[in-house]
Amino acid sequence: MLFAFAGIQTRGAYNIRNYGAKGDGTTLDHQAINAAIDDCVKNGGGMVDIPAGTYLCGSIHLKSNVELHLDEGAKILAAPAKLKAYDDAEPWEGPAYQDGGHTYFHNSLIWAEGQQNISITGRGMIDGEGLTKQDTEKGGNLQGGNIGTGDKAIALKQCRNVLIRDITIYRGGHFAIIITGCDIATIDNVTIDTNRDGIDIDCCKYTTVSNTKVNTPHDDAIVLKSSYALKKAVACEHILITNCIVTGFKLGTFLDGTYLPEKVGWVCGRIKLGTESNGGYRDITISNCTCMYSSGLAFEEVDQGRMENIVVNNISMSHVHHYPIYITTGCRNRGPKEVTTPSYGGNIQISNIVAQDVDSLAGIIITGMADQPLEHIYLSNIRIQTRGGGSSEQMRWDYREQGTNYPEPKFALSTPSYGLFARHVTDLRVDNITFTTLKPDGRPVVVLDDVEGATFSNIYYPDKKDENDFKTRNSKNIDIK
Repeated sequence: MLFAFAGIQTRGAYNIRNYGAKGDGTTLDHQAINAAIDDCVKNGGGMVDIPAGTYLCGSIHLKSNVELHLDEGAKILAAPAKLKAYDDAEPWEGPAYQDGGHTYFHNSLIWAEGQQNISITGRGMIDGEGLTKQDTEKGGNLQGGNIGTGDKAIALKQCRNVLIRDITIYRGGHFAIIITGCDIATIDNVTIDTNRDGIDIDCCKYTTVSNTKVNTPHDDAIVLKSSYALKKAVACEHILITNCIVTGFKLGTFLDGTYLPEKVGWVCGRIKLGTESNGGYRDITISNCTCMYSSGLAFEEVDQGRMENIVVNNISMSHVHHYPIYITTGCRNRGPKEVTTPSYGGNIQISNIVAQDVDSLAGIIITGMADQPLEHIYLSNIRIQTRGGGSSEQMRWDYREQGTNYPEPKFALSTPSYGLFARHVTDLRVDNITFTTLKPDGRPVVVLDDVEGATFSNIYYPDKKDENDFKTRNSKNIDIK
């Protein structure tokens, strides 16, 4: 039975127990939580308090001027699909140029659309045990997907003034947190240990991710995207990611403190821009982060947007899967056919990076397109230690062009060099970089293909052999000091 009054409790909150929530882990409690939220909104807003207990839930509707607060010892537990407790995915008309996970929001555990001044806070936990981590390309519950299944822990679309702070998310489904088309958002001091993506920030402005720990052994940790989910190209811009830890330990072992390394799949952890990139990225700063048992930094613009004004500073990496730094543009062009603007990337500055025990697959990769090179790429104060072991036969000029391919270095196999490989780049400046290997590597240190205007100064590598340590083709104005 729900009580239709404002339950004024600790901290003046609307206590969900007063609306019939049991917190026994077996009774569905989302209706009681939604009733408390509705009552809170009716009275002008405030805090909806979730006290200690385990609350089995389907879809929770977060609304304007409401703070959903999880006390210490409180857990929102995602209901299994068989209970059919999640909202149907919303209709989508016309072609969808983005994955289903970026298209449908209402079939989520906690969701909001078009709301403002919303918060999810507290030292409690969201456990997405009943969520699917699979893609719902056909529209989730509505259009032939997994009936009754929720696929995201927190999904916010076109909201303004968002705060997510202090909570823990375990097993977040396809996305532990996705915010799309949101302005002025803060994600702070959040801990995530999940089975797919950690945090996806899509088509957003003025957003900060800080002091947050994200363990994602099977997908990306912190991702910026600019998909076509708003039915137009919208840039992801004015974003700050700072003071964060990204890892790829086995699911659950970050939370329980055992920190067990996971077998590497196609990707693990990492801070990434892309691949959904119709609107591009502008004015992005990434600083003071630590990455362990994780892929490195990946900046991918392949859908006709612009990737520019990116600054990265003070990143430490250890046990790096596949590559430490990857910057690419391509022409996958996943969007309306009438859009003919090529992808662009430029004005990217990366400095003060230490990467230890890096997969020998690749060092730094910087690849543009022949008709639209990457421009103004500056690298400084970087030290990279790779595992080595590459052979001279891996030095080949036919390394895969990005083109329309999915932009993942694993699929292109090993790079021609173990230190830095650059292709289709204009104005590349590299200063004070050290490349070392744990085992000898037969590949050159640096390979440049179709690079115009490059300056290398203070480049250190212990196994100097001869002039073939730097190989160039179709390149000009190369200055190696």
